[in-house]
Order: sequence, then structure tokens, then C-alpha cells
Amino acid sequence: MSYHELMTTAEVGDYLRLRQRKIYELVKHQAIPCTRVTGKLLFPRQAIELWLHNHLEGDMAASRPIPEVLAGSHDPLLDWAVREADTDLAQLCHGSGDGVRRLLDGRAMLVGLHLTDPETGVGNNVVRCGLGGMRDLVLIHWARRRQGLLLQPGNPKGIHALKDLFREDIVVVRRQPGAGADSLLRWLLREHGLDVDALRNASHTALGEDDLALDVRENRADCGLGVEAAARRHGLDFLPLHRESFDLAMRRRSFFEPAVQALLTFGRSEAFQQRAGSLGGYDIGELGKVRYNA
Repeated sequence: MSYHELMTTAEVGDYLRLRQRKIYELVKHQAIPCTRVTGKLLFPRQAIELWLHNHLEGDMAASRPIPEVLAGSHDPLLDWAVREADTDLAQLCHGSGDGVRRLLDGRAMLVGLHLTDPETGVGNNVVRCGLGGMRDLVLIHWARRRQGLLLQPGNPKGIHALKDLFREDIVVVRRQPGAGADSLLRWLLREHGLDVDALRNASHTALGEDDLALDVRENRADCGLGVEAAARRHGLDFLPLHRESFDLAMRRRSFFEPAVQALLTFGRSEAFQQRAGSLGGYDIGELGKVRYNA
């Protein structure tokens, strides 16, 4: 039997081999993921599958608590949503690579991830990201983002293509090694037959989207690779180069934590949709979709 993406109470009862009365009891105690549409209970099939797998892993329930920390890559829309949704998540966003290490070590509940394989261009490949050994790993889609070059207002240096970055008068501010933007830059240059080591880099690296945008805005660099939302927020010109998937990595049991559920619920709100539109460069049509379930 095939099931819809949003199941009714009867369908989820049949799927789980439980009576509808038991389903209502689970809903009453907020023990099963569900949503209400015009007063009707609906159950996202992917969330139910995660819930079921989580309850099959009795050993996971006994493991040590995971701190309510959001690590990994910085995203302007995610940063705003974490605060607006009252998640109480602490943010330690020092790049995708750092987030992977924190997730593996149990030092983060949620990790923002946008790692591009510099050889293949594939984004957020679990094995290539270093997360292949996690048997309870889940990737939840957050948004597709437009990445490109952040340029000084009016683009006074006339930068119109990646090859222009190699002119002697151009200084490029880079993200730190291990950051998603750095892996993407390496792949883009590789695809165009350009040598990343030949760039004239700024004397420092930028640790976040806003840091990079400010470096360009305040003339400490001529350009850098970042998201369109950061360019708009700081009044910079923007040269689009790539669309990427930004995902949230977590352990399966973390998906059901109140902080994560509050964030994903807020992501379906009208206020969130309006904010995504005003920031620019986001496609949130598949927010909440399960991209990987170990």
C-alpha cells in the first residue's frame, strides 16, 4: 500500500499498526509528530518514519544529552529564524567543517551544512562530508541559496567573471578552510580551469557571511564568495554563480527535540516566508524535506 506525504489519523494508524484511539493519545501527549490544517490532524510521512526509527533505537535514548547548540555554517535566514522562533539554541557557527566535528563529538544538536565536493561539485554528500559513519544521521533540507561574488557598490573594479579575480589589482577575501564557501570556491575555479593558489588573498579570512560582506563594504577586499542575502543586507553588488542546497544535519533523536520542532514549525509560517523573500536568493519550497535518513 502506498501512503501520501501527509497522512490522516486513519492512515497513520494503519501505517503503524495502531488503533486510531492510540494515535489520538500520542497526539494529546505530544509524543508523535503531527500538524493541523484547518483543524484536521495530518501526519508528515517522513517525520513519522523518523519517529519510528528513533523508537527502534533503544540504545540511543540512554546516551548522554546533546547540548542545544546550532553549529556549522552561518546562514542569514537561519540565524534570524532561530531567534524569532524562540528556540533557545546557542549559535556557534564557525563553518561546515567545524560543525561536522561538533556533531560527531556530541557537542552540537544541529549543524548547518553546505559542503561542495571540490572534485565532483556534489553538495552535502554524507560520506565526503565525513558523516558516513553515523548510523543515526538525518539531513533535513533548509533552503536552496544563491551563491556568488559580493562586490563593492557599483562594482568599481569591473569584476564580471571568475577570471577577473586573478587580475593584479584584485584582492579576494576568503572564508576559512573547511567552510562551505571555501569548498564551493575551489570547485568553481576548478571547473573553469583556474588555480585557487594563484589568487591574491586578503591577509585574513572571514569567519562568517557578515564578516565577509563587511570586508568588501569597508574596502579591505574587492570581493568574496558569499550568499546573495549578505550582499543585499550590506548594500553590495552581487554576481550570481551557483545555487546550492543548505541542509540541517542532526542525530535522529534530535529531530524530536522542542528546539528543532519549533524551528521547523516556524519555517512554515507566513512571517518566515516573507522574510525569505525580502532577504533574497532563497528557495524554501522544500524546507523540512528529509534528504538523508541513515
